[in-house]
Amino acid sequence: MTLPRFRDSARYWRTPLVPGAEMLTAEYREHTFAPHWHEAYTVAVIEAGAEGYDYRGTHHVADAGMVPIINPGEVHTGSRAIEAGWRYRVLYVPIDYVERLAEQVANKRQAMPWFQVEPIRDTDLAVRIARAHRLLEDGTNSLAAETALLDALTTLVTRHAQARPDPALAGIDHPRVAAMQARLAADLSESLSLTELASEVGLSAFHAARLFARATGLPPHAWRNQLRLQRALAPLRAGVPVTEVAAASGFTDQSHFTRHFRRMFGVPPGRWQTTS
Repeated sequence: MTLPRFRDSARYWRTPLVPGAEMLTAEYREHTFAPHWHEAYTVAVIEAGAEGYDYRGTHHVADAGMVPIINPGEVHTGSRAIEAGWRYRVLYVPIDYVERLAEQVANKRQAMPWFQVEPIRDTDLAVRIARAHRLLEDGTNSLAAETALLDALTTLVTRHAQARPDPALAGIDHPRVAAMQARLAADLSESLSLTELASEVGLSAFHAARLFARATGLPPHAWRNQLRLQRALAPLRAGVPVTEVAAASGFTDQSHFTRHFRRMFGVPPGRWQTTS
């Protein structure tokens, strides 16, 4: 299949969920990056096309579905590897964020994570990184976005760091899980980040997410959406309009509500309402 030519278009942006980080959503064809380096980890996922780059004395090509990683302080270039160019998403993640995450995974001090020179071919990892990037860019669900980011970076570190941290065994702490559930349920329309939820029970975001998922079978944002859907049933039965139920249940809009409702019940809320 012949790809249409990409145009040079780029947007840098930031998120309060990762202080000091920068994000890039871009496509390039004509642009060529001069040799340069970043203080942060450069974590990219190629969505379409292919990028060529020089890194540590070798020319590399990363095509769709690959994850090229540039370690902090390492000089590299970038340009199209095929006629069409390339489209990608990039996370520039501070060193201390990645170091801290590796230590939290192992529950002990770790060497600074370092990644292979060659672009990583790991379809599952690419999907996780792209999903986290999209959720962060969308900015409407802090809880889901931060959880997805931790999931993506934990997967990267535990699978592909040269010195991989061995995940420490996670126990069950029912009081802390119950406290997080109560916080999530208190106001379903409240915007809440994973870091904020974790601070309520004195844990890091990583440990809170892992503890919660181990105890409930769902990450915090998914558990909260299930609760939202369950609480939506009574007003739907009472004939409250779907738009009002969606807003009162904490969903961003009716389409968001409908998408989650259909996944759980197999039909859109309007049809469920008329047959229940």
